[in-house]
Amino acid sequence: MESEVDGSLVAAHELKAPLSVLRQLALSLDGLDVENGKIRSEMVAISERAIKQVNDLTRVRRLKDGLFEMEPVSVCAICDEVSRELYHLFNRNKRELFIKYTNRAKLVTANHDLLYSVVYNFLLNAMHYSGDDTRAELIVGDYHDKVKITIRDFGPALPIDVWREIRRGWVSKPTSIAMRPGSSGLGLYIASMFSKYMNASIGAIRHRDGTSFYVELPVSRQASLF
Repeated sequence: MESEVDGSLVAAHELKAPLSVLRQLALSLDGLDVENGKIRSEMVAISERAIKQVNDLTRVRRLKDGLFEMEPVSVCAICDEVSRELYHLFNRNKRELFIKYTNRAKLVTANHDLLYSVVYNFLLNAMHYSGDDTRAELIVGDYHDKVKITIRDFGPALPIDVWREIRRGWVSKPTSIAMRPGSSGLGLYIASMFSKYMNASIGAIRHRDGTSFYVELPVSRQASLF
């Protein structure tokens, strides 16, 4: 396992430089017509999302060093940040995102950057499986003494072997997900490892018309004092 993670770290460092160069080259293109301007924007967006995953892979390797501070963070604020970042991607692909907050507990114990990446990876995955007749859903609510973030998509069924691994509590390594070609097994692995570090639990519910991924986070003790 250690060698696999180290290999991912080496690959991450090797990939980040050319991705950054690609982004800068796209940004340097001037005098483009409307259509080519859209292509440039898409190139920049894709390279930025790839760089984000590369940075997340680097963070996975650093988890064992315990460098990511746990603190009270606002779940809704983080979900708002992620949805704002991905708004243009949803809009450009003519996808709809439904958001609902019903949680009374506002603060959880987590790391802002790691939780942001968990929500980002789940929501980016759901974007691929919303369409003209369906939508992605982001719902935050109370669940016993925790706060539960659920992201629902309406894509193909999640393979049973992947569902079982998630049910175990985490995903041990990046893997491709059969039947869901737009889905990122790497993103699921990253979300799993970050959640485990934060003492949060992830899970998945298989529906006839899609999948719900969720993460349950402990309510901040600081919040319980008020």
